[in-house]
Amino acid sequence: MSQDPATTHDHLDDDARLLAEMGYKQELHRGMSGFSNFAVSFSIISILAGCITSYAIALNSGGPAAITLGWLIVGLFVVCVAMAMAEVCSVYPTAGGLYFWAGRLARRNNRRWAWFVGWFNFMGEVAVTAAIDFGCATTWMAFMNLTWGTDVTAGRTFLLFVAIIVVHGLLNTFGVSLVSLLSMVSAWWHVAGALFIVAMLWILPDHHQSVGWTLTEFHNGTGWAFGPYVLLMGLLMAQYTYTGYDASAHVAEETKGAATAAPRGIVMSVVVSVVGGFLLLFSITAAIQNGSSAGLDKLLGTSTGLPPAQVFLDSLNSPFMAKFLLFIVCVAQFFCGMASVTANSRMTYAFSRDDALPGSKLWAKVNQRTGTPTNSIWFCIVLSIILTSPALFSTTAYLAVTSIAVIGLYIAYVVPVFLRRRQPDFTPGPWNLGRWSPLVGWVAIVWVVLICILFILPPASPVTVDNFNYAPIAVLVVAVFATVTWYAGGRNHFMLKKIEPDDDVDMEKEVAAP
Repeated sequence: MSQDPATTHDHLDDDARLLAEMGYKQELHRGMSGFSNFAVSFSIISILAGCITSYAIALNSGGPAAITLGWLIVGLFVVCVAMAMAEVCSVYPTAGGLYFWAGRLARRNNRRWAWFVGWFNFMGEVAVTAAIDFGCATTWMAFMNLTWGTDVTAGRTFLLFVAIIVVHGLLNTFGVSLVSLLSMVSAWWHVAGALFIVAMLWILPDHHQSVGWTLTEFHNGTGWAFGPYVLLMGLLMAQYTYTGYDASAHVAEETKGAATAAPRGIVMSVVVSVVGGFLLLFSITAAIQNGSSAGLDKLLGTSTGLPPAQVFLDSLNSPFMAKFLLFIVCVAQFFCGMASVTANSRMTYAFSRDDALPGSKLWAKVNQRTGTPTNSIWFCIVLSIILTSPALFSTTAYLAVTSIAVIGLYIAYVVPVFLRRRQPDFTPGPWNLGRWSPLVGWVAIVWVVLICILFILPPASPVTVDNFNYAPIAVLVVAVFATVTWYAGGRNHFMLKKIEPDDDVDMEKEVAAP
């Protein structure tokens, strides 16, 4: 029989004691170092995955300028978002992360804020896991097509996706020590792999574009005539890539010195990605051989489906080296998906621990041998497979389902930051922004509001069924679902013991309601 965490403080280390003060006992195995914590978020951001698979978005909508300068501009604002999140994480380093922060920081209706943030975070995590591993399967199929002539079909891509995500489930099931080791390998693979690709792109090609062209050349393949709007749409490439760094918070209960290591992991994963991603994107773009408008259009229509892969083929004068660079990307994407399953399962475990999901008791169980939430791991994998299944019939349908990924996550990211700014009694943790906190926080809030608007605007003209932006519909579906489930039962059982009675003015009324 487990003891109440509040009665065992004297027997706990500092991490477990802080966790107990938040109302939870130490169940997960705390075996991650600060570097491992950073590596999980850095792997999910994955400059070798996001920059490569999303490259066409900015190439089509703004061209080289949106790719290179756009990456830096977005990166600057995302660093602000990460720092604002990290400051809250330092006070509440728990696997629940965003929704727990919202529940503690809201001045009224605490549990309701936590419920909505939790559902956006949960659905966003599942969708991101699905998108990452399906993107991994797509890239692997392109690699196999180039290397062995394998025919690429929707069925084969889906089966490969299932195989990849099942392997990720197995790796996560074996224990946090293995995940920690592979996360560190992943971080170094991303760093070394990106540097190797950059070196080859500068050493082997006979011709490079000028610095001015690489930074400022504008290309518009969207059909829209208003240049600034086109450039704003191009920024979405970078914004799509800068996601998942909340993972450092979700593995906080498995991290030593979590009050400083977890917030540092959030921030440093973004900072390193900004620098590394810029070097990678600048090098790929400078290696484009035909910089004319027609040449960029041809690059966008490449049979490989990945413009960077075509740049490798065109510029390196070595088909073998081009395939090898694509292989580096394939391995990086595999690591990215593994880390995403880790973060997704921990958030699901925490959300279930607070009795939010159907079957919560099952998903909140921890494997006593490995110290991992095994049931939550496989629950997330099954949900991701279901979410990806429309790709068997229609890519458009798949994109409609997964469009919630980024916008859902960023809604979840910014709500606790907003609530922190409205909380006069907030006491900073050991990692904090000091006097810069208000400026950084409000910049982060304004930026997320802006990108959420961009995410729901049509990216191309004329608007058709194939290029329609389904993000607003996806967000509305999640919001309606969260509202219905809250009144249908969530208000009667969610987080009842995890907030102080005087923090939620409606709690007694809601619990007493039939």
